[in-house]
Amino acid sequence: MATRTQPQSAGISIRRTKAQDMEAVVALDATFVGHPRQFYFQRRLKAALDQTERHVQFSAEQDGKFVGFIKARKLLGEFGQAATALRLEAMAVVPDKQRLGIGSALLARLESEAKRMGVPAIRTISSWRDHAVMQFFDCAGFEFSHNLVLDCSMRQNRVTAHDGDKILAPAHVTGFSATEVDYSAAAANDFEALAGDEFEVRALKAGDFDDIIRIDQKVIGRRREAYIRELVDEAMNDSAVRVSLMASVDGMAAGFVMARTDFGDYGRAEPVAVVDTIGVDPGYANRGVGHALLSQLFVNLEALRVERVETEVACENFALLGFFYDVGFEQSQRLSFDKRVG
Repeated sequence: MATRTQPQSAGISIRRTKAQDMEAVVALDATFVGHPRQFYFQRRLKAALDQTERHVQFSAEQDGKFVGFIKARKLLGEFGQAATALRLEAMAVVPDKQRLGIGSALLARLESEAKRMGVPAIRTISSWRDHAVMQFFDCAGFEFSHNLVLDCSMRQNRVTAHDGDKILAPAHVTGFSATEVDYSAAAANDFEALAGDEFEVRALKAGDFDDIIRIDQKVIGRRREAYIRELVDEAMNDSAVRVSLMASVDGMAAGFVMARTDFGDYGRAEPVAVVDTIGVDPGYANRGVGHALLSQLFVNLEALRVERVETEVACENFALLGFFYDVGFEQSQRLSFDKRVG
């Protein structure tokens, strides 16, 4: 990739990605990832063509030949974020055309689009071991995000071994959608009994929308109707990607988790699921509802041969960090970055 300190090569043009670019995009991505991700890019391109104000994709040409691409999507509330942003998900430049300013040109076009959309920031994730990308982000003006990236191997999760809510951190909730447990009060719950006898955990239904809005608003203090509606619609219409669950106690909605298995973001080659948001009605806190939700989620993901589960949590959200650490998550080798658009 190029940096802003490098001159832009002559003959570069940036345009919106077209359906005809798909073969070239997949082939270029495969040179870095190691295998083609046809399904992933087909889905993302279709979304970009159908939802132009949510998905943004550009391709670079030099002397009429495809030499790179960039793609992003507009965040509506993932990971508890209040401010909107463009999420940079993938970017690549043909190897023998790197360090010619093509990557900088693609990013500059994305920034221009963000300004047009009224979006104040670009966010992304990358492994700290990818030194070339780290250098590119540094030169491009990205900074560390306030969010921590957490992940958990399917083989290392401890969610089914829950032995009661533990006092891991103070119940200070900001950012991510959760008041999962009140860590100031320990409980001696037997998780497996609760999950099997007291809770009903099932796949999300269209009729759950109002309950999710109600719980989410109680948890984070604001109404995220557009974001929740999109998640519910995706869960209903695209079960191959969205893995979302609802928990109830005595017939009353008590909590939900929204996750997706749209493999491929940020150069990930292995099957990874992402938890976008989890919420438990404060009236059912400290009863293991969140553990029951994640327990069933891991069961469902294992059947899909997912290898890891990932999420992001605001670094000051000690309660939610404690919850995820309790069930086996740990700090990822991936880092979160932000760039202000101004």
